[in-house]
Amino acid sequence: MKRKIRLSGYDLVTDSPTKRIYEAVKRIPKGHVATYGKIAEMAGDHRMARAVGNALHKNPDPEHIPCFRVVNAKGELAGAFAFGGEDVQAELLRADGVEVINGRVDLEKYGICVCGNLGKNSGRY
Repeated sequence: MKRKIRLSGYDLVTDSPTKRIYEAVKRIPKGHVATYGKIAEMAGDHRMARAVGNALHKNPDPEHIPCFRVVNAKGELAGAFAFGGEDVQAELLRADGVEVINGRVDLEKYGICVCGNLGKNSGRY
């Protein structure tokens, strides 16, 4: 069984919310996932989960910004359009060591936990 990874809760320093989102996504370790909400929290504003989705849809550097590691709050994968075809995100996650069952990832097993002063929901996914 995989051990849950804990990240420190320091603020990402940049002027652009999109850059903060990309920097947060880069911090998701191989073999783990984060929710859109968790990325928003890591980027400094837990209310911008939709902005996370928009930024990842426009990902300028998929090789270095692993947006395939981001799932929704239920652990569900993005639609087929997001990665160029059905099951592409699942294949990328499996290659990364994450088990995907019926289009879903177990957040208890693979989700990251951001520790530190990030607000009242910091320990949740």
